[in-house]
Amino acid sequence: MPWFDFIWTPENIAHLEEHGLTTDEVESVIMDFDLTGTSHSSDRPFAIGETFTGKQIFVAFEMIDPVTIYPITAYEVER
Repeated sequence: MPWFDFIWTPENIAHLEEHGLTTDEVESVIMDFDLTGTSHSSDRPFAIGETFTGKQIFVAFEMIDPVTIYPITAYEVER
């Protein structure tokens, strides 16, 4: 399993909370994803996976460097 540093700001935390998610849920999917790729709309990397709470979520993020991630958005998706 990879290891990353995550940059959490009041802005991206509040954005996750608007979607009913926590930083721990987002980190769990980035660390152990089912699918990854590049978003067609934002050209940012994304990960899709199941959180430890059982939610299937999409996470778009920015790679600051090889071990640092800035999560942009995340939301629950249909299975």
